Amino acid sequence: MLGLLRPLLAACLYLLLPGGQGWSPGYSNGFHYQDISNGNGKGEIYFNGVRLHVESPQLSVSATRGSSVTLPCHFHYEPELSAPRRTRVKWSWLPANTISGPVPLEAFARETEVMVAMGNRHRSYGGFRGRVRLRRSAPGDMSLVINELQLNDTGRYRCEVIDGLEDESVTVELELRGAVFPYYSQKGRYHLNFFGAQQACQDQEATLATFEQLFSAWEDGLDWCNAGWLADGTVQYPITAPRDGCGGMDLAPGLRSYGQRHRLLYRYDAFCFSASVKGTVYFLKHQIKLNFTEAVQACASDGSQIAKVGQMYAAWRLMGLDRCDAGWLSDGSVRYPITKARANCGPPEPGVRSFGFPPLYRKFGVYCYR
Repeated sequence: MLGLLRPLLAACLYLLLPGGQGWSPGYSNGFHYQDISNGNGKGEIYFNGVRLHVESPQLSVSATRGSSVTLPCHFHYEPELSAPRRTRVKWSWLPANTISGPVPLEAFARETEVMVAMGNRHRSYGGFRGRVRLRRSAPGDMSLVINELQLNDTGRYRCEVIDGLEDESVTVELELRGAVFPYYSQKGRYHLNFFGAQQACQDQEATLATFEQLFSAWEDGLDWCNAGWLADGTVQYPITAPRDGCGGMDLAPGLRSYGQRHRLLYRYDAFCFSASVKGTVYFLKHQIKLNFTEAVQACASDGSQIAKVGQMYAAWRLMGLDRCDAGWLSDGSVRYPITKARANCGPPEPGVRSFGFPPLYRKFGVYCYR
């Protein structure tokens, strides 16, 4: 027994000797850390004189729904290695509706795994399964390619490269190009709790807008004096022209916020976000005007379906849909899109004009989607 302890006792005595250095047995895993005393005097440890860098030339990427998008991520060593090392790459995702400013370290635990890869082996997870791959266009290229981009894919993605004892990462924001629009129930204003607002947006081919999306819409001129739910559970509304009844004349333009509200008990409107659609929204040419039931049937007879509100907003915002004719939409509302404001077509600025929810027997045109 004593014979087994002698090497350990010798090592301890060596450390206690004056001038003794931090000696360790001759084991090496290929990732030797130099002693702190050999560092830069600030307590930093150098990793074999080689440092791993993980970078992205774009910290924010925007794309359209249904398209493919690449989130750039590259790693390299300084100085360059003479032989490649075995690395593990992990992409993870923090959805947009959980982001409200800089992400603290504890939030990383809430990230969802997207893909893990080592060498030629890789695995994707959840709703990303079968839709993601690594680009690998050059050595060190670990950029993530996402196909068939979905409305809920927005958020903050983390590219993490792990090499033995080193672990470096970079984040990339993914945004969708689209349109934010206020939405309320057929019953009138302030009838939606948070979950009802979520469903209302989904029914119209949209999602609840994020704070960033609403802020961007406000910067583009969105002014709406009714509070609505956002994806993070807050209730806000955008004001470009301060006025009484909308926060008062003394407040500067901006987003008015009620903060977080109980998601079941409180009822407001919703701010929805719709990205591009693969099909086409069009005004159906018909000899006579139609009630709602006739409008649904007319679109079906034309080989299409009656358009949804989110589809109209996306077509207006991204495809320049412009038609000065009011028409039924799938939720029973009547609207028309204007990109070039003109006489007899509503207010002097572009937008989607709304007649609200008229009685279903009233006669209008219809917007179809194919």
